[in-house]
Amino acid sequence: MSQYRVLIDANDEKGIVYKVSTIFFNYGLNILSNNEFVDYENNKFFMRSVVDGDVDLFQLHKSLLEILPKNSSLDVIEPKKKNIIIMATKEIHAIGDILIRHEAGELDANILAVISNYDKLESIVNKFDIPYITISHENLEREEHENKIIECISKYKDVDYIVLAKYMRILTPKFVETFKDKIINIHHSFLPAFIGANPYKQAYERGVKIIGATAHFVNNNLDEGPIIAQEIIHVDHAYSWKDMQSSGRDVEKVVLSRALKLALEDRIFVYANKTVIF
Repeated sequence: MSQYRVLIDANDEKGIVYKVSTIFFNYGLNILSNNEFVDYENNKFFMRSVVDGDVDLFQLHKSLLEILPKNSSLDVIEPKKKNIIIMATKEIHAIGDILIRHEAGELDANILAVISNYDKLESIVNKFDIPYITISHENLEREEHENKIIECISKYKDVDYIVLAKYMRILTPKFVETFKDKIINIHHSFLPAFIGANPYKQAYERGVKIIGATAHFVNNNLDEGPIIAQEIIHVDHAYSWKDMQSSGRDVEKVVLSRALKLALEDRIFVYANKTVIF
C-alpha cells in the first residue's frame, strides 16, 4: 500500500468533508490523519488528509475535483524526498543545523547544493559530501550576480525549495518571481518588529524583554512575506546587543529547521500573505 497527502484549498461550503471522505471510502482508502480549518471572514476552507491504499492518482484527483467548489486548489501528493538548495553567506549556525539534521535523517530532503557568495563555509559543507558553489558578488551589479545564481540553480531539475540560511543579501523582484513561493528565509527578529539590518541592536536600544526569530516565505516586501514559524526567548537589562545576538542565533537555527520540516511535509497553505499550517 502507498501513502498520499491530499491538500485542499477551496471556498467554504457545507458538506465538503463528507464528500471528500466518501470519495476516500469509495476508493478503498484509509484515512490516517485529517486536519481542517475554515476562515469564516474570507469564506476559505483548508484540508490536509493523509491516506493510504492502492489507487490511481489521476482518477482520485479527477473524482475529488468533481465534488469540490469551482476554482478549488487540489494537490494529491505521494510523499517523497524534496529537492532543496541552500544559500548562505558567512554565518555557520543556521546551515550547520540543517546539515546535521539532514545527516541524522530528520529532514526528508535531498540537498542538491549549497550556494554562497563567499567560500568561507566550503570546508564545513564538504564534510557532508554536498556540492558547494561559490558565486562571488564582487565587482558585479546585483542583478548580474543574481543572474549567475539563477543560471546555476536552473542546472538542477525539480528544485522544490530554496533555503536562505543567513544569506545576507536582499533579493531582487526578478529572483523572487523566478522562485515564487519557494524561498524560505530566517529573519533574526520576531517579525513584524525590527525589520531590516541589525535587529538585535534595534531591540537592545528599545530595551525589549523578549527576542525571537521568524522563518517566512520571501516576497518583494523586505521581511514581510508569509510567516511559517516563530520562537522567542527572554532577555533582560543585563544583555548587550551582542549577547542578544548570540542567544538569538540558537533560536534562528531551530526556527529555520522547523519551518523547513513543515514545508517538506506539505503542511503549509499560503494565502492572503498568511499561512495555514497543519
